[in-house]
Amino acid sequence: MSSELATLGVADFGFNLKPEEIADLELFLQEMWRWNQVHNLTAIAGEKNSVRLHLIDSIAVLPIMRQFLSMESPKIADLGSGGGLPAIPIAILQPDWNLTLVEAVRKKTAFLQHVRGKLGLTNIQVLSERVEVVAKKGPGRFDAVISRAFTKLTHFLELSLPLLKPEGLVFAMKARRADEELQSVCMDEWRLVADEPLHIPNLAVERRLLVLSPVRKLPL
Repeated sequence: MSSELATLGVADFGFNLKPEEIADLELFLQEMWRWNQVHNLTAIAGEKNSVRLHLIDSIAVLPIMRQFLSMESPKIADLGSGGGLPAIPIAILQPDWNLTLVEAVRKKTAFLQHVRGKLGLTNIQVLSERVEVVAKKGPGRFDAVISRAFTKLTHFLELSLPLLKPEGLVFAMKARRADEELQSVCMDEWRLVADEPLHIPNLAVERRLLVLSPVRKLPL
């Protein structure tokens, strides 16, 4: 493992990363850094901050996701994927999962397609469309939906619902305002399955992963 990844605590998650996984994570960050100089994929500048706020943040959700997604080859949608977060780090470390990266901004989907080819990630699909369009074309096909800093929780849930299978789950990566956003959610329509704090090594910022499931009403 590179000294940068080791110093920032990737090993603290206990994944026992393979050399090829470490190489892919590092290459992903290098490509993001290179493309960001021209295309402004993310507002976070600096290699160290990129590792902390992108890679570590994305990897931190994986142990919790594994607890809930025990089915074989779950299908997961990453809404507003941007530079591929958290989907690409997850796809690298979880090659048996199928991830669909939904992103409407063309320059960002161009980067996602580039990284997909560069890393040989056959378990991801990139859709250059709005979430609403994706839902209309293929409703109810995902076991889970995830997002990192995409939109407010109520809007995220509204966008996610048409995409989910009946027992599907929403993984919402949130920070300080999670409680405030939860108060706006109609709990007649959604059930809070889990509210897990995320420990981000060497980063003094609050991170939480909210796991929600839609309440399916029985027909009258």
